[in-house]
Amino acid sequence: MALIGNILWFVFGGGWLLGLLWLLSGCLWCITVIGIPIGVACFRISNFAFFPFGKELVPADMLGEKIIPGTTIMNILWCIISGFWLSLFNIIAGITCFTSIIGIPFGLAHFKLAIVSFAPLGKRIVSSEIAAAVKMQHAQRVVAMAQGQPYCQQPQQPYYQQPPQQYYQQPQQQYYPPNGNNQR
Repeated sequence: MALIGNILWFVFGGGWLLGLLWLLSGCLWCITVIGIPIGVACFRISNFAFFPFGKELVPADMLGEKIIPGTTIMNILWCIISGFWLSLFNIIAGITCFTSIIGIPFGLAHFKLAIVSFAPLGKRIVSSEIAAAVKMQHAQRVVAMAQGQPYCQQPQQPYYQQPPQQYYQQPQQQYYPPNGNNQR
């Protein structure tokens, strides 16, 4: 289903245009030395802009990556210079897509891109399944911290998924010495 959505998005939803806008923005940011991290993030997001269905953007810290110092400052700089205009374009295109029932999925994709247009640094593209698992794990961590409990990385499996030897013991074999006196 994601393949069909991505093909329709690329041809009819404006995916080719949005991807090219992100690539152009990345090239312009890479001209300056200080803008190279933003340019690299733009190239990463352009891949998402070309084919957004079946993928999601998640913060890199949820995936266990360290946040690079200065990311917030660079995101603010990005938002002032380029991000506002890209998000405005995506919001207008998303509202336009919502005018028809067929265009609602495209409108949702435009809104996802509008959100990431405000802060592309520190985002990673993952499949929707991995994004759901990462968000669930993050939510469990937040709830455990709010309750003052330690967070366990590996949740325990239910008893029915554990191997049988863990919830019943096998009978012990009796040991007979090798001297030949096998008394029972």
